[in-house]
Amino acid sequence: MMSTKRDYYEILGVKKSATLDEIKKSYREMALRYHPDRVPHEQKKEAEEKFKDISEAYAVLSDSQKRALYDQYGHSGIDQKYAYEDIFKGADFGSVFEGMSDFGVGGGLFDEIFSDLGYDIFGSQGRRGSRSRRGADLQVAVDITLEEAATGVEKTVNLLRYEACPTCSGSGAKPGTKKATCPVCKGAGRTVVSHGYFQLAQACSRCGGEGTIISSPCPECRGEGRVKISRKIKVKIPAGVDTDSHLRVRGEGEAGSAGRGDLYVIIEVKPHPVFTRHNNDIIAQLDISLGKAILGGEVEVPTLGANVNMKIPAGTQSGKVFRLREKGLPDLHSSQMGDELVKVNVEIPTRLTPEQRRLIEEFARLCGEDTDKNSFTDKIKKAFK
Repeated sequence: MMSTKRDYYEILGVKKSATLDEIKKSYREMALRYHPDRVPHEQKKEAEEKFKDISEAYAVLSDSQKRALYDQYGHSGIDQKYAYEDIFKGADFGSVFEGMSDFGVGGGLFDEIFSDLGYDIFGSQGRRGSRSRRGADLQVAVDITLEEAATGVEKTVNLLRYEACPTCSGSGAKPGTKKATCPVCKGAGRTVVSHGYFQLAQACSRCGGEGTIISSPCPECRGEGRVKISRKIKVKIPAGVDTDSHLRVRGEGEAGSAGRGDLYVIIEVKPHPVFTRHNNDIIAQLDISLGKAILGGEVEVPTLGANVNMKIPAGTQSGKVFRLREKGLPDLHSSQMGDELVKVNVEIPTRLTPEQRRLIEEFARLCGEDTDKNSFTDKIKKAFK
């Protein structure tokens, strides 16, 4: 009589030539999809059957001896050599839970399936319950000026965050009372349940994994052990930060039973009226007169600090860029300073006195230009070619 069981390779959705890693990956994905506690109630029975089938298939195909026997004789070979409960002996389920980064998934399957459901599998000493957690991280945006980004600054931010209840000191119990040992789990925080061949330790439903219960809750926090409080926090912002820089302030997030979360400060550098920023360099535009461009001279240039004098060589062309060394911003991760880039724009006069016009025409004539055929603008353009 032919076996009515489905092919193990078909159950896991892999080819017969699949590697062990491919089999593990497929089992991991299907276990996430069909775990009975991850489906609606009306689908639970069907999911339990599928979960049982994929686990049986994995137990055989992940074992080289069982797989070889199955490849040669099919289900009959497995059934003759192994009782149902023996199929799972030696199955390397634990290795499925390791090396998740090899498949681009963070954490182990313990965290992905069972811990999220409140379980530890095979007696794992994982997280106990949903309430014993580190407090949530907080995030706040802070605006600063370019000058503050250059020197560093201390800012005060306002936070509304959970902190330990001052009335019960974070216990959740009414002052003068104490927590009692949970009568269901006897303080263990976990209860053992069975899913077929799995023995799973589940967070106690009575105490939520705490191991204790509160008979008389604190009137201030109603047993939560924490309340929301407004705080002013001083944050030191280092020199060199830029827009979207993230600063982590440890322990300034919300309170939790397993410690405080962190505060993340998101920096926004406001636009500057004079400078634009490119990495650690700053760029400024500077207008100079026609005479200064032709004859050269010295001009005053703004910087993020005090103004400085800069020499303009004779014959400077409009659009010329000069570099002021180390007048930019410091690098956030080193002591290296950026530069200031000064782009000069030559101002062409639009109104001339009769004497100025006469002198320009004379200049054009000396340059070999025909003043009767060329406009004033054309003369100037040719003079600077």
